[in-house]
Amino acid sequence: MIRHLKEKRTIFLTITGLCLMIPGIAIATDNQHEQDRVKESGNVMEELLDSPSGVPISVLNKAECVIVLPSVKKAGFIVAGQYGKGVMTCRGGENFDGPWSAPTMMESSGGSVGFQAGGQATDFVVLVMNDKGARAVMNGKAKLGADASVAAGPVGRDAEASTNAAMSAEMLSYSRAQGVFAGVSLSGTSLAPDGGANEKLYGKKVSATEIIKGDAGPAPDSAKILLATLTEKSPTNISKGK
Repeated sequence: MIRHLKEKRTIFLTITGLCLMIPGIAIATDNQHEQDRVKESGNVMEELLDSPSGVPISVLNKAECVIVLPSVKKAGFIVAGQYGKGVMTCRGGENFDGPWSAPTMMESSGGSVGFQAGGQATDFVVLVMNDKGARAVMNGKAKLGADASVAAGPVGRDAEASTNAAMSAEMLSYSRAQGVFAGVSLSGTSLAPDGGANEKLYGKKVSATEIIKGDAGPAPDSAKILLATLTEKSPTNISKGK
């Protein structure tokens, strides 16, 4: 009898323990898509900063924020109404002159980037070049070309943002498709924080501004490649006034 009761008690405790573990397992797997997005964004940034034909370090050194939209899927030959998801990290502090922040999840929609081979995936990178552009994106949906000026960014390790359009633009944008990296205008594209994805990634409702300021907690482990790469390649903001 006593043995029978002990066996029942052991089974009960085992079942109870499993039930208590299930919510934790659900939380761990529920944000896997967001974790993968952050990690893939880091891989894209690492590849493009290591490439001789990638993002110029001299231009990155003047950027306040970096937005990465990895492998945006294309639905048609003439790309319109594209929709992508990615991340944004900014230099910390009120003046955007501190270390790179934890990433806020981002989403893009609208616009047209011209002709693409049907269905191919494209990586997009956007450099936010001043405080106004950074705050426009952090505070809500910003339409490039209207709420924030945008120009195709210069390409190549030694390139400079020397044209008038690039020098005055609040954002510089790039694309990479089938291994070819080029400056591309994303005028008409809207960028905004992805609130639902941020909630999943950080386990609570949190704004993009709170994430950038460090109020959402530490960056997830999936952001290690992204932040380590940016810190190594561009540790300091050297834009005017910084």
